[in-house]
Amino acid sequence: MSESSAPEPVDLHAKMDEVRPLWTPHRVGRFDGHQLLLARVDGEFVWHQHDDHDEVFIPLRGTLLLDFEGGITREVRPGSLLVVPKGVVHRPRTEGGEVEMLVLDPMGVKHTGDVQDERTVDEYPEL
Repeated sequence: MSESSAPEPVDLHAKMDEVRPLWTPHRVGRFDGHQLLLARVDGEFVWHQHDDHDEVFIPLRGTLLLDFEGGITREVRPGSLLVVPKGVVHRPRTEGGEVEMLVLDPMGVKHTGDVQDERTVDEYPEL
């Protein structure tokens, strides 16, 4: 491998400065048919599910709350992650301010899953 073909690290915090508006994921990387998405979120998102794949949430700044059916809520803080299994209805949300996060999904997946919402993004911006 030559110096020019070696992969470069990605500064996620610097890339996060380019992520706007809220709840609009931006693709920051790809691997093995999956995508790495950066997002800024604040408030509540839509209840949804992904029938065919798991979804991984990794907060970089702030505490992400994930609500599940039955009144269950999980707090996900920076330095931790949460995998939502396929077919599980969930709703990401925040309390007390904006959260910056990394999400891992297969390519071609909509972040609103089975729900069409005003915040649904058909094509993620590439960073």
